[in-house]
Amino acid sequence: MLDTPAYLDKLNPAQREAVTHDGGPLLVIAGAGSGKTNTLAHRVAHLVVNGADPRRILLMTFSRRASSEMQRRVERLVAQVMRDKAGIIADALSWSGTFHGIGARLLREHAEQIGLEPGFSIHDREDSGDLMNIIRHEMGFSEAKKRFPTKGTCLAIYSRVVNAEQDIERILKDHFPWVAMWANELRDLFGAYTEAKQRQQVLDYDDLLLYWAAMMREPTIAADLGERFDHVLVDEYQDTNRLQASILLALKPKGDGLTVVGDDAQSIYSFRAATVRNILEFPDAFTPPARIVTLDRNYRSTQPILAAANAVISESKERFTKNLWTERLASEKPRLVTVKSEADQARYVVESVLACREGGTALKQQAVLFRTSSHSAELEIELTRRNIPFLKFGGLKFLDAAHIKDMLALLRFVDNPRDRVAGFRVLQLLPGIGPGSAGRVLDAMLDSANPLQTLLEAPAPSRGSEGWPGLLEVVGNLGRGGGWPAELFTARLWYEPLMEAVYEDAEVRKEDLYQLEQIASGYPSRERFITELTLDPPDATSDQAGVPMLDEDYLILSTIHSAKGQEWKNVHVLNVVDGAIPSDLGTGSTHELEEERRLLYVAMTRAKDELHLMIPQRFYVHQQTPRGDKHVYAQRTRFITRAMLGLFDDMFWPAVTPAEIRGGTTAPKVDIGAGLRQMWKKA
Repeated sequence: MLDTPAYLDKLNPAQREAVTHDGGPLLVIAGAGSGKTNTLAHRVAHLVVNGADPRRILLMTFSRRASSEMQRRVERLVAQVMRDKAGIIADALSWSGTFHGIGARLLREHAEQIGLEPGFSIHDREDSGDLMNIIRHEMGFSEAKKRFPTKGTCLAIYSRVVNAEQDIERILKDHFPWVAMWANELRDLFGAYTEAKQRQQVLDYDDLLLYWAAMMREPTIAADLGERFDHVLVDEYQDTNRLQASILLALKPKGDGLTVVGDDAQSIYSFRAATVRNILEFPDAFTPPARIVTLDRNYRSTQPILAAANAVISESKERFTKNLWTERLASEKPRLVTVKSEADQARYVVESVLACREGGTALKQQAVLFRTSSHSAELEIELTRRNIPFLKFGGLKFLDAAHIKDMLALLRFVDNPRDRVAGFRVLQLLPGIGPGSAGRVLDAMLDSANPLQTLLEAPAPSRGSEGWPGLLEVVGNLGRGGGWPAELFTARLWYEPLMEAVYEDAEVRKEDLYQLEQIASGYPSRERFITELTLDPPDATSDQAGVPMLDEDYLILSTIHSAKGQEWKNVHVLNVVDGAIPSDLGTGSTHELEEERRLLYVAMTRAKDELHLMIPQRFYVHQQTPRGDKHVYAQRTRFITRAMLGLFDDMFWPAVTPAEIRGGTTAPKVDIGAGLRQMWKKA
């Protein structure tokens, strides 16, 4: 042990306590802006510097980008002490990634032990939905007299059942009550869906955890995996679901070498089956209970912003007690801005953003947050009218673009010719080949001991003969392997003429294919590339990324969910009223209401210097009712009580009296009708 490690000098006492913890299970409650990532990176580096084998450290984050950033930080920290070994250690820290990414690697290692082929395919959500729909149709549910759930709803129910580790009746009652009458049919559908995946040797996103959890119930495999890692560290533990928690506790049932980091106050992803219970119940999962270290010093926001956020979250029914504090003192309180309508809300935001920009804060350093994507519609119109560029988070993802999916389907089909979804997509790229022709080819392959060879020897379909030789040639070349990433170049040369015949903007889409090749160069193999890109895709495509190309600076618009983990100098939060925050759909139970409170807390703690909470007196509600959409009169969110108002600068905009803004008796009255009548009399 080093007496006074220099790399610990910049840590505060609580961070240092978490980093140097030695022994049993550790829970780090890391408040917003408290240096969570820095603390976790220091803990990994501290373990390595003090003799831990980096090859025996498992580090799980919620994105591959977060994992890469963590590895870079660890390397820099280790270099301060062990300069000659820093690079070696960074390479050796190979078991770092997402839950799903790590699960995929472990499943491939143990594939033959658990009845899988090592070359199994991994379906993304769209591919999984397509396969679900095929099974749904084959079972006759698409022809039912009563409306059966769509493929998307079926997949959502299946995913929730798997990740929440609850029976289907409970899931339907709590989350999908409108389809509860289909419980038996859905159970049959999911059974057939599972059998189809196993026949085709494909796993969906949820299977990566489900199979991993099943492996942990096999004593021999569980013992092997548990002994492989001396230290297991998990980031964002408040965002895990029951299945992930069961995997983790099976890996380290006694908690030795186990560290989890998170913040119960930022648990906002229950729609993905995440549960705050995991982090709340973690200490008592062990005997003796896990040690708890709380990081409550905030390095992001001013004290007035933190005081208001602390007040909001203090009303939570169940939480780990902490009050964020900072040395960033300021006199300006966060603003509660009441306006008459969403149109006024949009105008206030635009004027405030522009004033802040004139004061030296770039548009990129400012954000407008909202509970639901539709809430920003009025603002987007005003920004466009005022010629203010903006980027809205939550658009088309890289792998959702059709041309990218085509390329990846070809690679997946060669890796696993039994992957029916990939096969359908690839075969139907050829002019003249439809679902019927493609289905007959794939049926023959599915029953073959060597499906790839069966394809290569198959005669050309009667209507797809023109492109058939080219397909067989590229499949044969990729099947033999031409070195990675050169294989992707081979695939692109085959695909580009087909793309040019289909898309008017083919030249633009080619840029994405070049980007795909660039991304591929960072992976050691085709299998690793397909797996990790499917599990953690890039965000933008040429279809979406137009705004940043048009201007060097742009305003950020984002849902609160997408904004988690981010920070900006100036933050506006739209529609901080009952009906929006909390959402009308989020008040059905205590745990739903508590999550809505945490959403507001997350939004407030994104702000560094200025925070504006907008309260429109009237706002538009989109409803699927006979009367359609409507305007409603709103009240300030219930999460900001009257007792908290002293923590805010409570103001009206434009500067008028409360009675005027609500249409009270003191507002000036004008009889417009009389003026119009008089106008016609003059005529």
